[in-house]
Amino acid sequence: MSVWRVKPVSAFEADMKKSDLKRVLTKWGLTSLGIGAIIGGGIFTLTGIAAHDYAGPALALAFVIAGVGCLFASLCYAEFASVLPVEGSAYAYAYGTVGELFAWFIGWNLILEYMMGATTVAVAWSGYFTKLLHLFGIDIPIYLCNDLHTATEKCIALGLDAPSFAFNLPAFIITWIVTMILVKGIKEAANTNNIIVIVKIAVVLFVIIVGAFYINTENWTPFIPAEVPVLDDAGNPTGGVNFGFGGVLTAATIVFFAYIGFDAVSTQAGEAINPKKDVPFAIIASLVICTVLYILVSLVLTGMVKYDQLDKAAPVASAFSGIGINWAVFIITIAATAGLTSVMLVMMLGQTRIFLGMAKDGLMPPFFKALHSNFKTPHKSTFLVGGIISIVAALTPIDNVSEMCSMGTLLAFAMVCVAVMILRYKKPELERPYKTPAVYLVGCLGVGFNIFLMTQVRAATWKFFMIWGVIGIIVYFMYSKRHSNLGKSEAEDK
Repeated sequence: MSVWRVKPVSAFEADMKKSDLKRVLTKWGLTSLGIGAIIGGGIFTLTGIAAHDYAGPALALAFVIAGVGCLFASLCYAEFASVLPVEGSAYAYAYGTVGELFAWFIGWNLILEYMMGATTVAVAWSGYFTKLLHLFGIDIPIYLCNDLHTATEKCIALGLDAPSFAFNLPAFIITWIVTMILVKGIKEAANTNNIIVIVKIAVVLFVIIVGAFYINTENWTPFIPAEVPVLDDAGNPTGGVNFGFGGVLTAATIVFFAYIGFDAVSTQAGEAINPKKDVPFAIIASLVICTVLYILVSLVLTGMVKYDQLDKAAPVASAFSGIGINWAVFIITIAATAGLTSVMLVMMLGQTRIFLGMAKDGLMPPFFKALHSNFKTPHKSTFLVGGIISIVAALTPIDNVSEMCSMGTLLAFAMVCVAVMILRYKKPELERPYKTPAVYLVGCLGVGFNIFLMTQVRAATWKFFMIWGVIGIIVYFMYSKRHSNLGKSEAEDK
């Protein structure tokens, strides 16, 4: 049985017809889900790290670079979503064009992407929630809102005894709250997300409009700070650079994490009312809207205060407190807490739908495609995902996990760009409600751009990524290849 076997488009259409998922999402509901996933960690957390250490005022340029790379991929995603409007995202697209082994590898990395992404956001949510309680005079013990490593560092910095036990309780609790919302149903999840998205956009517009009155253009000079070599603990050059154009590129890989929400839109095709038209619209609309907002916010923040004065943990709040508008800190912190909740919701939603698509094809155990009798949601896999994320978020220090998440995303984006060109060449007769303009140019630019960004991440991230990939290949040959529905049908035909 060949590992390059391709799932026929007719099989995808059959899956669509017999799907038990509830089709309740409109094009604006899908767009809202995309915005819900995109606006969150990017604006409220990663902007501080990217501006403070790597790009300076050129943070806006880093968002443009990352946004352009995502635009190429989004145009390719949109065509696929109109041809194959099924849950599974890049995994399903690769299965229908490149072959089963590639599809498995993409799906395996999407699992890592969403799991790491949701875990990162859970920890970030805990940090903002703790800040919010502090603003109201309530302080959670350090050992109950951090993992042991982080709690030890904070206690030592404050001159306190290091704890022998620590558990990030807020991260644990929010993960289970989101899990229960997702088990209840897609309509409830979408309604919850819509409310949060309205709050987030309102606060982002507040930051842009109010902050614009306090911009000091001198803070934008120099726009790209002079390049600074990165030194190790012994003071020796590592070969990396902060600032300069190299720093801007590194910042682009960091903020790239903020854009993966549009990928989550394509995982909801099985629950869209008119997926062939609405999913492509939502993918492009959510990306364009959020890219414009990101660029404006980054210009405002670096214009309000000098980039090296931004707090890396809470950059938006620190920008307003830095110019004396302390009352705005309350609004921003509340919005950040709510905003990160919706990011978690969409990431965990995407995670379970990837499992569902792979299980339907026999590449994952049947456990992952079991639907609740009343809610029609994959409740078993949702509970499993929620359990894993809650424990990891509660016990693990996560400093560079956004890079790990980005690696899986970048690979998936590159593969989709390749796959859409292959499908256009092999199946030109297929009905395409949406066509990628200049597909071979856009596809090649998308592949090149995303592979290039992969080369900009740290060596340690590549090492972990390779280990995860090897484990995935082993699982494929030990389980998935033998249980593949496509493989079984080939064997029957013989």
